[in-house]
Order: sequence, then structure tokens, then C-alpha cells
Amino acid sequence: MPKKKTTSSAIASAPFEGFPKSTFAFLRELAKNNDRDWFANNKHRYESEVLGPSLAFIAALQPAMRKISPYILVLPKRMGGSLMRVYRDTRFSKNKSPYKIHIGIHLRHELGGDIHAPGYYVHIEPGNSFVGAGIWMPETEPLTRIRKLIVEDSRYWKKVRDDKKFASQFKLEGESLKTVPRGFEAEHPMIDDLRRKSFIGVAPINDKTLINPSCVEVIATAFREAKPLMKFLCDALDQPF
Repeated sequence: MPKKKTTSSAIASAPFEGFPKSTFAFLRELAKNNDRDWFANNKHRYESEVLGPSLAFIAALQPAMRKISPYILVLPKRMGGSLMRVYRDTRFSKNKSPYKIHIGIHLRHELGGDIHAPGYYVHIEPGNSFVGAGIWMPETEPLTRIRKLIVEDSRYWKKVRDDKKFASQFKLEGESLKTVPRGFEAEHPMIDDLRRKSFIGVAPINDKTLINPSCVEVIATAFREAKPLMKFLCDALDQPF
């Protein structure tokens, strides 16, 4: 019998019961067998154990994300949606392994295809899963705009950065300049934040949570708690949220 293809309607109609344990088993095996022959022989497993559950998770997340922001795209599509490709771009990398050994889900702002805009991210990797919210390594112009809002309204930034619900789960991560950014004062009380190259909060999530039916609500709750950061960044970039 021909294999059934995973359709958007089928994904939407089926309740999400958490990622199966086989998802993590496949990713662990892929990490040990990261070559094209192995993947070709196991592609049916990728389809059923990674692709299918990932699209089902994205579809299940849609209602909660609409309430957080109507401007965040949550697209359960095989190609061109929120699920990132399993294939690595090895052109400029010393690591020539052809496949990613994690699941990457990027919930982009609707403006993110044209300009730098903040978004949400889910990273699923055995023993190293996490969720993220914010903007990663923006170009000079949007980064300068974020820094300027921190200077112009430091009280607003401190309220976002130190929000108890946000800070209890998320940690601001990413590289920082060793010097003072051009056009800003070294003595500014927010100088440590002004040196940041990225404004992204990261919160770890364990594998047991991801195999549980409650994982959609757990992740949606984390994303709600990151809403103040997302709103601040959108305000700095004059984008709707």
C-alpha cells in the first residue's frame, strides 16, 4: 500500500500528545550516523518520527500563539513554514556533516522575511532542548535602534529585563562587544546591555516535558512570559506586536 502523506488538515484535526520517544531515538542515531546513505535508508523514520510530530506540534501551538500576537507566523508546512530544514548548509563550514541533529522551529514575525524582526524559536535536541524569544545578531541599523530605546527609556528596558516571570525562566544570551558601541557613553548605567550584539532570551526545556501532552501549553506559557521582551524589541524597531 502507498504511504499516506501528512496533510495540513490531518495535522490540525489530530490532538498533539507530545513528541514520541522515537523522535529522540532518531535524533540520537542521526548524531552517530550523520551521512547521506544512512539518512536515505532511514528517511521513512524521519518522516514519521520527526517531520510528522513536528508539524503536529506547530499546528497545536497555533491557537495559543494567536492570543500572544497575531503578527507571529505559525505555519505547519513541510516546506516554507515554521519547521526549519534538516539539511545543513556546509558551504562555509569546516563541519561537513550534511544533517542537523536537532529540530529547529522558528516562529517568525510576519515582517521577518523582509527585515530584521524578533521571533520565537524551539530547539529540540536530546539533552539540549530550549526555547528562545527575541532577535539574534541583527544588523547595525536595527541593533542601534534597540540600543537607543534602552537609553531613551531605561525604565521601560529595566522593567522588561527584570520582569519576574521572564527572568525566572529566561536568560539573556549571546555575544557582547568588549568595547563601548559607537555613539554611546561608557558611563551609561545600562552599558552592559548596550554592549549586547543580540537580544534573545533562552530557557532550557527537558526531554520529559517534550514527550508529555502538556508540552504545548508549557512552551506557550514560556512564550507568553517573553512577551514584554518581544514588545520592547518591536517598539524599538517600529513594528507591530
